[in-house]
Amino acid sequence: MASMSTSDLVLVSLAVVIAALWFLRDSLPFFKSPTPSGKPALNGKTPNGAAKGAVGGGNPRDFVAKMKDTKKRLVIFYGSQTGTAEEYAIRLAKEAKARFGLSSLVCDPEEYDFDNLDKIPEDCAAIFVVATYGEGEPTDNAVTLMENLEDEAFEFSGGEHRLENLRYVVFGLGNRTYEHYNEIARKVDSALEKAGATRIGQRGEGDDDKSMEEDYLEWKDGMWEEFTRVMGVEEGAGSDTADFVVTELNNELAPEKVYLGELSARALTRTKGIHDAKNPYPAPIKEARELFAVGGDRNCIHVEFDIEGSGLTYQHGDHVGVWPTNPDVEVDRLLCVLGLGAPERRNTVIGIESLDPTLAKVPFPVPTTYQTVLRHYIDISATAGRQSLSALAKFAPNPEAAERLQQLSSDKALYAEVVADGSLKLGEVLQLYSSSTPPDFSVAPTPENVTPWNIPFDLIVSLIPRLQPRYYSISSSPKMHPGSIHITAVVLKYQASKSHHPERDPKWVFGVGTNYILNLKMAHNHETAPLMAEMGVEDVAESVSMPPRYAIEGPRSAYFHEKVYKVPIHVRRSTFRLPTNPKTPVIMIGPGTGVAPFRGFVQERVALAKRAVEKNGPDALADWGNIWLFYGCRSSKQDFLYADEWPYYEDQLKGRFLMHTAFSRETPRKPDGSKVYVQDLIWQQKDLLTKAILEQKAYIYICGDAKGMAHDVEEKLMQMLGEGKGGSAEVEGAAELKLLKERSRLLLDVWS
Repeated sequence: MASMSTSDLVLVSLAVVIAALWFLRDSLPFFKSPTPSGKPALNGKTPNGAAKGAVGGGNPRDFVAKMKDTKKRLVIFYGSQTGTAEEYAIRLAKEAKARFGLSSLVCDPEEYDFDNLDKIPEDCAAIFVVATYGEGEPTDNAVTLMENLEDEAFEFSGGEHRLENLRYVVFGLGNRTYEHYNEIARKVDSALEKAGATRIGQRGEGDDDKSMEEDYLEWKDGMWEEFTRVMGVEEGAGSDTADFVVTELNNELAPEKVYLGELSARALTRTKGIHDAKNPYPAPIKEARELFAVGGDRNCIHVEFDIEGSGLTYQHGDHVGVWPTNPDVEVDRLLCVLGLGAPERRNTVIGIESLDPTLAKVPFPVPTTYQTVLRHYIDISATAGRQSLSALAKFAPNPEAAERLQQLSSDKALYAEVVADGSLKLGEVLQLYSSSTPPDFSVAPTPENVTPWNIPFDLIVSLIPRLQPRYYSISSSPKMHPGSIHITAVVLKYQASKSHHPERDPKWVFGVGTNYILNLKMAHNHETAPLMAEMGVEDVAESVSMPPRYAIEGPRSAYFHEKVYKVPIHVRRSTFRLPTNPKTPVIMIGPGTGVAPFRGFVQERVALAKRAVEKNGPDALADWGNIWLFYGCRSSKQDFLYADEWPYYEDQLKGRFLMHTAFSRETPRKPDGSKVYVQDLIWQQKDLLTKAILEQKAYIYICGDAKGMAHDVEEKLMQMLGEGKGGSAEVEGAAELKLLKERSRLLLDVWS
């Protein structure tokens, strides 16, 4: 081997040094570049890509360093799928500041590492606000957090899975109609306790099936009392300060720089980019039609969104998020309540800044206008919260209104009777409590018939959460419809259980998302059925059950082009999937709109069947597993969804697709005269289904109502499986059902 010359040795040595410096660059101070000055943060990140709220030049994923740098004594982690848990996390942070003067770091857990959770200073505490998603699963952003907490092999910075010095609080968000009620909150609590941490107060559990708000209010006071003792703080040390500063810009900006409902910077500038939850795609409507029989009192809308050229992709079983707006009547009402009803006031351009970005981010794009905020960005159509009403009492137009609102917010029973049972929105409550006589909510609100309150707009932004997308199961398969996404939505419309007006029936309540879709369907088809906003006072008696009007053309008419309406959408991935092997039997239970994903499932199998037959001949499906669909509705003539399609699918699948239907308002009925539902259909086929599940390893899917149907179906499955195992439903049946869920052979997509 030839020896190296001096020059060769120098070059090799230099290369080694450069390589070492490169690999150690993050730990060497002279390699750390400061954040470029004068550059604004983009999408919550600094220009060099650091996570939100990164401080100095340290590791942006080190929340403990960030707490110390910003003098925060609380860190609050939220596991949120739709934004509700984040909302409660922010509320806890605000209350800690108001009660004790303590500042909090509110964190999305997927943006941080947890190996230094054991390094939180002893005078600090961690709060976990976590939702349970799906079948007892953590939300997408809390998956790593849960893995780190539950894995006893995971070592914190001290070299062990121990957290003796950590003090913590847990509040969970769940729904009692689901089997795994608040399971993630319970798992967080158990894992922390097992690691030696100390919980402050009781674990809070909110039930969305009843009243998440009331559960939170009942829990927090006791928690804060124990927090005062454990943390050695005094209540009253804080102050009730605003989170935001709202500034009227007096037309200082060029109009094209003002957000008028656009959901992203790319939408405002009309530049191309990836379409996701942060930049929804304005999808043209290809088709929109009524699925229920004409003349009935209910609506179910089938919509097809064109996604050609958008970059959006989906799989059967995924969900699509539809971004609605608030209805015109509620936008006008709250503008009038705030004294902003006049045209020149509602269209005033405003800027909004956060006084503490680590506590409260500006939740929507700015600059914008007062009207835009209420129409597009915050959820003014939700039932007014009791705690929010308490914060607004001091801004009442007169002492009587202030006293009445304070009483309403402090009296749980009165609130339930007036607001909850009356389904009153914030604007309606404020209009009601400032009026000497009960107002008629079916009369269009104007500055002349609504008494204004002196409420600062920054408080409105602080109190009302962001308007969230509404999610729908996709009812198509990309193998059959690669360029479009289909949804199937029953329009939500019901009467409140109590009337606020002594001479009128309870008001009608309209779901925001589905009535937005109904407006679009009517416009797409040039239908002339009246909407509430089109009718005069003389038509009130006939209009009270008519849907409200929405600004469906979108900001700057961006959602109406060449006579085609568009809808901002994005795709959310799901684990609700068919088995990959078509030989595996499939059992689908989906009454009503619960059939939506199963239409996509069947289309998926039909597309595969066509390919198989083309390739291997007419006997290609001979060894395929059966595909059962158990479907129920009221009537075969009124609300049988996609009745004209199922025979075609049966023909294409050569007898492998077996559909069983129950029409609850038709005969035949059970021997005792009671109605037949999907769970009864399953029982009728119990022998075949039990064999398919236990011997052929069938997959089971349930979609629809969680409270009634899903529970009853699971009861029948346990009876079947218990018998099949030669035992009882309570023991062998329950064990088999649990095993099916653990092995992802029983999957649910249910709602309450």
